[in-house]
Amino acid sequence: MIKNYLRSAWRNITKHKFISFINISGLTIGITCCLLILAYIINELSYDRYNENADRTYRVTRIFYSRDGSENLHLSSIAPPFGPLLKVAFPDIQKVTRVLPSGTTVFKYKDKLFNEQSGFFADENFFNVFTVNVTEGDKKTALNDPYSLMITPEIAKKYFGNEDPINKTVILDDTKHEFKITGIFEPFPSNAHMHPNILMSFNTLKDTAIMGEKQLETNYGNNSFYTYLLLPKNYNSEMISGQLNNFLDKYVHMPGTPPNIKTSQTTKLTMQKLTDIHLKSRLDDEIEPEGSMTRVYIFSVIAVFILLIACINYMNLSTARSALRAKEIGVRKVIGAQRKEIIRQFLGESVLVTWVALILGMVLTWLLLPYINSLAHLNLAFSSLFRWDILICILCLPFFIGLLSGLYPAIFMSSFKPVQVLKGVLKVGSGNISFRKVLVVVQFSVSIVLIVATTVVFQQLSYIENKSLGFNKDHILVTAYSGTLTKQFESFKQELLKNSAIRAVGRSSRIPSGRLLDDQGAQVIEGGKSVPTNIELKYITTDFGFMDTYGMKLAAGRNFSRDYLTDTARYIINETAVRQLGWKTPQNAIGKDLTYGNTKGKVIGVVHDFHFESLHQAIIPMLFFLPPPSSGYYNSISIKVNGNNVQSAINTIRDTWHQYVPNVPFDYTFLDDRFRKLYDAEQQESKLFTIFSCLAIFIACLGLFGLSAFTISQRIKEIGVRKVLGASVPQIVVELSRDFLKLVIIAAVVALPVSWFFMHHWLLDFASRIDLSWWVFLGAGVIAFIIAFATIGLQTVKAANVNPVKSLRSE
Repeated sequence: MIKNYLRSAWRNITKHKFISFINISGLTIGITCCLLILAYIINELSYDRYNENADRTYRVTRIFYSRDGSENLHLSSIAPPFGPLLKVAFPDIQKVTRVLPSGTTVFKYKDKLFNEQSGFFADENFFNVFTVNVTEGDKKTALNDPYSLMITPEIAKKYFGNEDPINKTVILDDTKHEFKITGIFEPFPSNAHMHPNILMSFNTLKDTAIMGEKQLETNYGNNSFYTYLLLPKNYNSEMISGQLNNFLDKYVHMPGTPPNIKTSQTTKLTMQKLTDIHLKSRLDDEIEPEGSMTRVYIFSVIAVFILLIACINYMNLSTARSALRAKEIGVRKVIGAQRKEIIRQFLGESVLVTWVALILGMVLTWLLLPYINSLAHLNLAFSSLFRWDILICILCLPFFIGLLSGLYPAIFMSSFKPVQVLKGVLKVGSGNISFRKVLVVVQFSVSIVLIVATTVVFQQLSYIENKSLGFNKDHILVTAYSGTLTKQFESFKQELLKNSAIRAVGRSSRIPSGRLLDDQGAQVIEGGKSVPTNIELKYITTDFGFMDTYGMKLAAGRNFSRDYLTDTARYIINETAVRQLGWKTPQNAIGKDLTYGNTKGKVIGVVHDFHFESLHQAIIPMLFFLPPPSSGYYNSISIKVNGNNVQSAINTIRDTWHQYVPNVPFDYTFLDDRFRKLYDAEQQESKLFTIFSCLAIFIACLGLFGLSAFTISQRIKEIGVRKVLGASVPQIVVELSRDFLKLVIIAAVVALPVSWFFMHHWLLDFASRIDLSWWVFLGAGVIAFIIAFATIGLQTVKAANVNPVKSLRSE
């Protein structure tokens, strides 16, 4: 019986090649989209799950509160003393391990220098918490001793070539500190929230030349340490997280906190599951850019809707060719076939078509994945679809899709009465037509929503790209500051400025495009007394050339100057700080006394507000101060170059750098590239939205093609009568198209408020954003209208040009 159904199904597929081709194409495209999105979702949900202890590993995070009790900062890292204290306070914790990113670090081997960005100091029990494949060395002891170091094969090849790296030594930061290679570990997988290439022993930090053991035990202000807890199996983490406030009050007293204020009133510790870090962590100072659970939900919905559109497409095309199969159904019923047997036959056919589409979809997914990875900067693996649990779901798709898309056509066509169909009279109830119209409305509603989403995302990205940030970010080269330059920086700077292609040079602790995380607490002086403020005033240390390098404009006062020896006790603030400190105008702020941290000084300048961080964040109060000349309290050098002679400037900077800092490699980035990377996730969304929108519209047009073909085939004689009565071809085209275009208008009415709701909430993630324009929604509806008209136009024109003699001959 099944063999007979399959044989019959195959014959019908091959007999009506064009319709079958469209059917299979629509389902193939829909399934391919779903598989591509499935690969993306699998990748996003798999982060850190490769760790054997992933389900019982937690990261400790830290929240800071303003004086008014509101949360102002939530760091993914904490201070170094917390880790050991937590182990003492909660004996149930099996392991505590800490890692500290080393930032840009210079390693030297013989006469070769290397700038490394992915070095981490790691506790000796790091491998007890994280699953890492160590290929050489003993993971139990490799990080025990100070100045021991483990590397990946890539680093080993870069430093040592084909030599065995074990027990060889490298020098850190042009000092006398030698690190001994004690092991080699395989690189962390792409779906990890951190990717160290170098692991240095955490015990090295106990050396007073680097940090010192006392700092590790008492410094609660250096929140740069990522701390992970390994809990027992099946342990309720609430037993610890619920006691963290009591832990802070008992074990920790923050310097400067009044005796009557509990520690838990100013700061808080929380526990975050390791597997939640990538998708659910929207915290400050993450090791690497995180993903978004919202994005996973969005693309999951898109996958479902595209598959639904493909199924609707199949339904419409199947019913469109029902007239071609009416006699076949009539004959089968006359010779004894029951309705349920005919339903089985059509369901078998739809399952077979879906199997063909699945096979083609798998091939297309395999071919397209590299292109999608390249286009959207992803790392999706085709092999992820072959996990047994995923593969079972994929193999069930033909039956699910086949039943979903084939059930309605099967019931519809099995209802034909043999007497009517064998006489050539086939009437379709209006209820059936209405149902198919609903399907088309759903198709185009989804398509219009995707058109709006694509347009809005593109507009927001264009707005970000072109919005004035309050300074000039173009042609600014940024490189890491080296302490070697501290005593000779002025000579270095003047040497650079000899080249006319270099316009300005400045130093700072942070540069625009980064996050503002540093705060020392501000107090205003009123009536000779210091009065604490309720605002979080983030600071940056700068030198005399920083603001000129970025072209920042002052609203009042002056810049730092060498002509004033007291400028190390002077401050420049932004306009937002002026408002929040209660000073009416920038001019009123000049000369005001302000204590910041432990330094009492005066405000000498107010800079116009500018966007230091990404446009996701609002402009916040900022303060700039000049550190003592000998402190070298800087992390970056910013160099403004002439846009017409960039390469000459880079060559001069490189040569001058090697002259003054011969033991540090010269690496650089451009500031506009750094800002562009802040919106990589949105760029991915834009590209993927565009792809899936086009495919959804294409599949929807196939569905409309099916419905119009069906309807026109039912109205051939009507068209003939109209032509005999004198109707022109344009009049007939308008008449035939009217019903279909009404569906698109209805789809627009349904889709536009839905799309407004979702895009309005998407834009709320940006502090600076576009306004949703009415023409975007109108334009999406018009585009859908034009596409629909073009889809049905060819068929209506063809039908209108048919000789009425042929269409009326049977009457």
